Amino acid sequence: MAVSRGDNPMRTNPLLRSWTVLTLAAFAIAQAATPAAAPQPLLAHQQLARDIYRELIEINTVTATGDTAQAADAMAARLRAGGLPEADVQVFKPAPKKGNLVARLHGTGARKPILLMAHLDVVDARREDWSFDPFTLTEKDGYFYGRGTTDDKAMAAAFVATLIRCQQEGYQPDRDIILVLETDEEASSPGGPYGMPWLLQNQRKLLDAEYALNEGGGLGLKNGRPWEMDFQTSEKVYQSYWLEVRNPGGHSSLPTKDNAIYRLAAGLGRLAAFDFPVHLNETTRAYFERAVALEEGQMALDMKAVSQERPDPSAIARLSAIPIYNAQLRTTCVATRLEAGHADNALPQTARALVNCRILPGETPEEVRQTIIRVLADDQISVTAPRNAAPSPASPVNGELLAAVEKLTQEFWPGTPVIPTMVTGATDGRYLRNTGIPTYGVDGLGTDLFDVRAHGRDERMPVKSFYEGIEFSYRLVKALSGGR
Repeated sequence: MAVSRGDNPMRTNPLLRSWTVLTLAAFAIAQAATPAAAPQPLLAHQQLARDIYRELIEINTVTATGDTAQAADAMAARLRAGGLPEADVQVFKPAPKKGNLVARLHGTGARKPILLMAHLDVVDARREDWSFDPFTLTEKDGYFYGRGTTDDKAMAAAFVATLIRCQQEGYQPDRDIILVLETDEEASSPGGPYGMPWLLQNQRKLLDAEYALNEGGGLGLKNGRPWEMDFQTSEKVYQSYWLEVRNPGGHSSLPTKDNAIYRLAAGLGRLAAFDFPVHLNETTRAYFERAVALEEGQMALDMKAVSQERPDPSAIARLSAIPIYNAQLRTTCVATRLEAGHADNALPQTARALVNCRILPGETPEEVRQTIIRVLADDQISVTAPRNAAPSPASPVNGELLAAVEKLTQEFWPGTPVIPTMVTGATDGRYLRNTGIPTYGVDGLGTDLFDVRAHGRDERMPVKSFYEGIEFSYRLVKALSGGR
């Protein structure tokens, strides 16, 4: 059960406070000091992580035009300089400017390895849109700015710094720790893919692990304060469909009722009014059960009601009006592009729309396509998929991992509940899940739940969150690898 923020025993009983918590509190106070206060000098491992972070941000790794091979080489050099043997740090370049890194910190082999994954590529960022150069790490007003500061170079820096720190300490885990930094997570390139699918096809043995830690979860902030720790166990399936109407067309001075644009628009109107049925799974039911502790009044009552075996329809309706909750309840489909006509003075011969769907685990793209056809209720509107997405099963809740995350969360951010989560976007964790490697999204890199700038202008990471996050990752990896 999630601990209520008002009933946290670590707050009410001083005997339960550890020296670790006091140290973290002192560190948080130092990081939150006013600009007039003297800056606190960074510890050696913090400076290392910041240097790695800066180096990653300042290598342009835009998926279509950047150079992830350069970033992979740079991180390989960092790891080798940190003491990892040459043979345990490998860079694979399946195409020019496309690079993946696989590194391994050897353990005793008492248990199966764990895998740490992050992606090197980022979405495009135009200098004229930003307040800062997106490919320079800028620290200002308590934030790090730059493309990839949250998605996903902070996690990559945290994992690289963790491996180096463990190596330099002489730490011997009871299982191998595998680090994978991949390319092309943000979009498949023409002729690709060159990232995780390529690695699984060509270097599967190097990636074999009991489970993987990935993006897609982590600490959520509200008004700058820790609010929830999302423990991501599943993700929706990204699948698009083209809806298309074809027509003989003709001269615009002789219009007919059978107009391709009107027919498509009418079908889209029916789709817009339709809601897919509510389907809760183990993760989403636990999400609403635990999120109750964060809410009050009608919202708390509705979350409690919707998590029951027979949800209250009125509670479903109220939660469905909130996009972030609606996306947890059901498969969603939304029109994102329109194309129609070929001349100002001609009746349209074609009209088509792209509908982007995010499909719940357990439902298939073909089932969703058939539902769309039924809702459109017009056999003149074809529905085709430009590509067929592979469904991604949910990862079972891992008790050892969840317990470690809950313990560390209470030590770092007392009273913050850990909430199993289904991410509504998409990550490359789906490829690992489909090969039998359970994958979980979790990190301590706190970002604002209501100011999401990943893929947008002035992407940023709180400075305090970055340093807390690298320490959280380091301690989580050590907790899960149980060595000396």
